[in-house]
Amino acid sequence: MTASSPQALHLIARPAGEPKDSDFELRPVPVRELAEGEARVRVSHVSIDPAMRIWMTEQKSYWPPVALGEVMRAAGYGQVVESRNARLPVGTWLSGMTGITEMLYTDGRGLRPVGSGEAPDPARILHLFGATGLTAYFGLKEIGQPKAGETVVVSAAAGAVGSTVVQLAKAWGCRVVGIAGGPAKCAQLIEEFGADAAVDYKAGEVGRALSTACPEGIDVYFDNVGGDILDAVLKRLRMHARVVVCGGISQYNATSAPKGIVNHLALISARARMEGFVVIDYLQRAEEAIAAMAPLVASGRLKGKIDVLEGIARFPEALRRVLSGGNVGKQVLALG
Repeated sequence: MTASSPQALHLIARPAGEPKDSDFELRPVPVRELAEGEARVRVSHVSIDPAMRIWMTEQKSYWPPVALGEVMRAAGYGQVVESRNARLPVGTWLSGMTGITEMLYTDGRGLRPVGSGEAPDPARILHLFGATGLTAYFGLKEIGQPKAGETVVVSAAAGAVGSTVVQLAKAWGCRVVGIAGGPAKCAQLIEEFGADAAVDYKAGEVGRALSTACPEGIDVYFDNVGGDILDAVLKRLRMHARVVVCGGISQYNATSAPKGIVNHLALISARARMEGFVVIDYLQRAEEAIAAMAPLVASGRLKGKIDVLEGIARFPEALRRVLSGGNVGKQVLALG
């Protein structure tokens, strides 16, 4: 195999705790002639998401596990470099579930064109107008149902989904409190993303800090982490509050049974609602969300921040950064 041979990253072991480099293996992508109706795509960038850690396990989820030996599942985009499909001319950029591979053979199903010629901006394709932005938009709008003047709290608020939720809630007239790890991320939430207050979960007792930041309680909580932070929020819900359960990143690397919720009875006294949410249920409405967010992006009220690592071999490192909160904004892996 030469240095320029395309490679793909395969899952070869189910991680125990934090994913290790040895759980994956780089293998060459066989170069072959195209069948009629196929195109060959050079994949440029892939999205690194917390949900990948769930896909590596055998537990029940909204998607089946990645089988051992398979190419690791990932959303990404790339450019058609050879084609025997009239609908996929050379030069077209395609976005969708590409997998972590430098070269993809496809008939176009499951992929959508995102332009031709100049390379698209990963902050738009993989963040704001990709699954990350759609998750923030539909999770907040449809499940959280925020009203102007209400207090919205967001965990993992400096991450890709969280930072988008913060900005959307502000644009929709809410008071927003972000929870993040460390003074630098908390400062960024206020200065760059427009949060009204920030809680540093690494600085001490989260519950006390939330009481200070939200003296009248919490109307909407967008949960990306689960665990102790979710419990702390439940005790501070206002009447008829809504909790959007988007993720549980604090539990993903657990090697023992996940910790259960202690304060769930607070939902009764607050007459509150806690609802799980998966973006794939809203993909058919993607254009609706993009049309609503586009003016905010154009005006600078909605910003996409990306954190890029270079090279397909750095996928395990990139995923560990996301799971530990080491990234700022959307974690992206550049393959080319």
